[in-house]
Amino acid sequence: MELSPRSHGPAVWVYRWREENPQGKSIRKSMVIGNADKFKTRSQALKAADGCRLKASRESEEARGSTFGALIESYITEERLRESKGRAPGIGAVEDDEEFNAEALAYSTASSYLSMLDVHIRPRWGKCSIPEVKPAKVQEWLRSLDAAPKTKGHIKALMHRLFEKAMLWELVPIERNPMDLVEVKGISRRAKKPIVLEADQCLTLVSFIPEPYRTMVLVAICTGLRVSEILALRWSRIDFDRLTMMVRIGAVNGRTGPVKTECSEDELPLDPDFAAVLLNWKAQCRQTPGDWVFPSPITDRCFHASPIQQDYIRPAGRKLGLEGVGWHTFRHTYRSWLDDTGAPIGVQQKLMRHAGIGTTMDVYGNALMKSKRDANSKVVRMALRPDPQQENVA
Repeated sequence: MELSPRSHGPAVWVYRWREENPQGKSIRKSMVIGNADKFKTRSQALKAADGCRLKASRESEEARGSTFGALIESYITEERLRESKGRAPGIGAVEDDEEFNAEALAYSTASSYLSMLDVHIRPRWGKCSIPEVKPAKVQEWLRSLDAAPKTKGHIKALMHRLFEKAMLWELVPIERNPMDLVEVKGISRRAKKPIVLEADQCLTLVSFIPEPYRTMVLVAICTGLRVSEILALRWSRIDFDRLTMMVRIGAVNGRTGPVKTECSEDELPLDPDFAAVLLNWKAQCRQTPGDWVFPSPITDRCFHASPIQQDYIRPAGRKLGLEGVGWHTFRHTYRSWLDDTGAPIGVQQKLMRHAGIGTTMDVYGNALMKSKRDANSKVVRMALRPDPQQENVA
């Protein structure tokens, strides 16, 4: 490994090695690992080179004895996890960089994968050879972890992906994935029952929250959007004449990218009363280069969700005597209120933009805009109805 200067730009780390060609002759090969800005030290570059070396020699017999740590590095390189996580805030919107987003995972997914790899998987299995990572040992290890069942399920799923790559790259025989044999109990069981707000509670909670967060919460209650989708809303995606809203991108920690699933990208109805709420906010909202509905006054980019939840939403919930009210509370509430309206389950699935809810969803099929609009408007009426106490005071 050596640091090679360049006439233009920072020096780059170059990994060099020798391989034998089919004639038995030793040939010298090299691979650029990254520049000095990306990898500050030689040890960091060597760590990245481990994965690149595996990728370069995956057809050789030497690669078949590679460690699980080398497989991890090769996976990180292949999926461009560090590039996805390292992108600066404000960069990464679908319309801004379609080529990158078509290949790379979303920022939130890349961050989650790197965390699981660095905190859990690599420390335990990194020095083992790939065949040494046995399902019985993995199951015993997962049971010993001090983590929620859902987290253990995510770790198992990521290890499953790693073994799939190992088979694809012919590092192990193509056979049943050993992680299929690993059982993690309680994955689908919720640690806490979701909070669902009553209409009166919702009205009171909203009154405790200042702008622009109050309007954000109203968007969550009246549309069921995920917070990442709310923070990435653009005025150009809202058609007040047709009373529709197009959801295309989400924002996590200031980075914008594709929405959670293909079904999440959809056109939603706007109730006229809710549209009036948005127009009222638009009259107060300053214009920004990103055309954001909710621009940060500090950066002119998207807000971060966690501080809003911690500083405004949770305290508002505590005033109601509820602990743990958060952004996803409003999505649970929206779904519950849809049930109360008697909306067909197929319409609910489309409004929630879930990829599917089993056979029932297939039976009901796509919902017409009118059906979605009628069901959505009933929820908006519940959220925006006048406060009886204020009417009595008047």
